[in-house]
Amino acid sequence: MLVVPALLAIVALFVYPFVYGLVLSLQPKVGPFTASYRTFFSDPFLRETVWNTLVLAIPTTLLNILLAVPIAFRVRLMSNQRLLTTILVLPVTLGTVLVAQGLLTYLGPQGWFNRTLLALHVIGAPLKLTNNYWGVFASLVITGFPFTFLLTLSYVSGIDPALEHAAATLGAGAARRFGRIFLPLLVPGLAVTFCLSFVQAFAVFPSAVLLGAPAGSTHVISIAAYQAAFERYDASLGSAIAMVMGAVQLVVVLLALGARSLFYRGPVGGTKG
Repeated sequence: MLVVPALLAIVALFVYPFVYGLVLSLQPKVGPFTASYRTFFSDPFLRETVWNTLVLAIPTTLLNILLAVPIAFRVRLMSNQRLLTTILVLPVTLGTVLVAQGLLTYLGPQGWFNRTLLALHVIGAPLKLTNNYWGVFASLVITGFPFTFLLTLSYVSGIDPALEHAAATLGAGAARRFGRIFLPLLVPGLAVTFCLSFVQAFAVFPSAVLLGAPAGSTHVISIAAYQAAFERYDASLGSAIAMVMGAVQLVVVLLALGARSLFYRGPVGGTKG
């Protein structure tokens, strides 16, 4: 009986919306029940949104993990860990719209970044860093890094320091300790971090509209679903695009979770005896 409220919440918040969307995607305005999916896969402009979203979400997620790992290793050894962690996760409180507005001011043609480079004679003309791929990329890194960092820090802090001390006692250098001890222990956790961060980045919408080129390189799949449902008033096509979006995410997540089995799968903590 104690499990019933949780099951009801899962059914109401996850199972029902998924089933409703799936059924709606199979009820097109005209044609057979697969017409909406045929429309998506037969239209190159719509089909390309899958690639546009992947080339944003995967590099962003990988970069956030590459940045989070060394910073987490450094932060875990500091006495003022709570203060530094609070500073690093502060962008979470800003929201994607505020971050996008700030980047438009900072990275725009007349923004501080370009004006500084021009004043230092590093460049001869302003760099185009907004209303394209790079503006959205920067926004996803800023908004996604705190989440990735917190997850990574939890995994790094969970590794027993005695393992590193034992390896150092046996003569292993820093690089060898990281490659032979920390990395195998971290990869299973980093795979989960990758999955959660990827799903978050794959759902990009405000950044792609405000900082990107919604009709061009940043025409991501979420924008396509929105346009189909609320601009073309085709709820079936919009639901079909959402189902494709979920399927792509599921494939990437399964690949990432499957890859972690190639590494260490034992306990992370040390043992006493």
